Amino acid sequence: MAKGSEDNYIPTGQFRNMRACMVCSIVKTQAQFMKDGCPNCSFLELRGNADQVADCTSQVFEGLITVSDARGSWVARWQRLDGKYVRGVYAVQVEGILPDDVISSVEEQGIHYIPRDGSVNEALPTDA
Repeated sequence: MAKGSEDNYIPTGQFRNMRACMVCSIVKTQAQFMKDGCPNCSFLELRGNADQVADCTSQVFEGLITVSDARGSWVARWQRLDGKYVRGVYAVQVEGILPDDVISSVEEQGIHYIPRDGSVNEALPTDA
């Protein structure tokens, strides 16, 4: 296992506590988001902030994929998972709306926010 990847799994018996990040779609338990934050979206400042975890993650999501190499996986590309994302379990679609102030914060970080609920149909990124 790669360093740090042991924290990106969901223990058996914790499936009902799963939540997905509305920015990157990684799936973790609420306790994991509270303890460690989001491994891809540190700018969300989820660690130790229950209100932020509730605002920026969702219990309502569809499908799960496992990503072990975000750079080489066509599935990761299809899901718009940046090559720098950590290994882990990701939701295919995440329902929910980020608060406007969080969207502004995301865009200030230079990240083009695309809702993960399927409401925005963006073209598959190309290597060109």
